[in-house]
Amino acid sequence: MVYLDFEKPLADIEGKAEELRALARKSENTVDVEKEAAALDKKSGELLRDLYKTLDPWRKTQVARHPDRPHCRDYIDALFSEYTPLAGDRAFGDDHAVMGGLARFNDAPCVVIGHEKGNDTKTRIHHNFGMARPEGYRKAIRLMDLAHRFNLPVITLVDTPGAYPGKGAEERGQSEAIARCTQKCLEIGVPLVSVIIGEGGSGGAVAFATANRIAMLEHSIYSVISPEGCASILWKDAERMREAAEALRLTAQDLKKLGVIDRIIAEPVGGAQRDPAVAIEAVGQEIAAMLADLKGKKLADLIRDRRQKFLDMGSKSLVA
Repeated sequence: MVYLDFEKPLADIEGKAEELRALARKSENTVDVEKEAAALDKKSGELLRDLYKTLDPWRKTQVARHPDRPHCRDYIDALFSEYTPLAGDRAFGDDHAVMGGLARFNDAPCVVIGHEKGNDTKTRIHHNFGMARPEGYRKAIRLMDLAHRFNLPVITLVDTPGAYPGKGAEERGQSEAIARCTQKCLEIGVPLVSVIIGEGGSGGAVAFATANRIAMLEHSIYSVISPEGCASILWKDAERMREAAEALRLTAQDLKKLGVIDRIIAEPVGGAQRDPAVAIEAVGQEIAAMLADLKGKKLADLIRDRRQKFLDMGSKSLVA
């Protein structure tokens, strides 16, 4: 278990409980040791609930970035069958930060697209930490065109710090690719639902989340810029990221009030990283509910619904 900074007291208690159990395995007097360990378990459970009951925006940002949270690959493996990945944008190459292809969800054909961060050093480097290059967004456009042609719903799983800002990406038209991908989301005449499973950073997230229905996991974040980036620009001090996180209104709870998202998906106590299977199942249920909500809608209605959703966002009060 990887513990975040604010979870240090929890790490101490759980560590002591584990030490007692290790001692019990070597000792004859296991009953008393087990009782002590059980008491520590109860204490750690109460502390865990208290910690996650009052998470501020910066702590939610830390949880959203937790390395043990389930990633796009985990959701696809658990929720989709007959997944057939498609690679490349037919222009430059394949971007490993974006994965997607044809699949079945609840035995119905669909197209699934998502950001993949990787789960260890090797895979994180391979997937560029979930930061897509232009060819990743052009691959997504290709997949959405395919979905539109064959009347397949599109499901997107968003988890990115933002689009890759490197020199090569800019030379190959990063901003244009993001804009085209966002435009394609608005144009396709099939149901499009999106779930923010971790970080939803900048235009790199919007390009996948311009959907008919948008859901967020309880401790995920969605913002125009990272708290560190915001603090660096506004105050020339990245260490003021806590203050920036408060100002950005990036939590699922704030965004639901502002009308930016439609649904909040509850996570297990302690975050999705504590019980990935439960979190994945909850996401699957929410995707099914969102698709059911859109079932039977005509092409023109789906497009109008999607466009109007984003036009209406500006009418929401920012004071609430």
